[in-house]
Amino acid sequence: MRCAGYAAEVTVTDGRWIASLGGVTVRNRRLVLLWLRGQALRLANGHGHSVAFDRPWMSSGDVRPVRFHGSGAPQGLRAWATDGERQDHAIRALEAGFPVLFTVVDPAVGLSLTLAGWRGSLADF
Repeated sequence: MRCAGYAAEVTVTDGRWIASLGGVTVRNRRLVLLWLRGQALRLANGHGHSVAFDRPWMSSGDVRPVRFHGSGAPQGLRAWATDGERQDHAIRALEAGFPVLFTVVDPAVGLSLTLAGWRGSLADF
């Protein structure tokens, strides 16, 4: 059976519990990276807004919003999404068959948010 393409997911954990904020399965590595970058920027740009305020404008492919308590995690997400060298590294990893993982931490409340992309489907992760 042929591989379904690529998948991506955003998860959050407090060290004891882990929850998926959403994910997608797409046909190629460029689309998975584009989705991850878009979600990183959307989450970063949502910093300082009420989580309930964001929900009516979410598209069906967006992950659920997160309320960050410090600016470090949103800045980290924005830096990852807009840095050409990091994006080149991510696309090369996907091309070589390795997963892409990027984690930011909100130390004020002990949350870790991870963006992940890999070859296969959501069920493979």
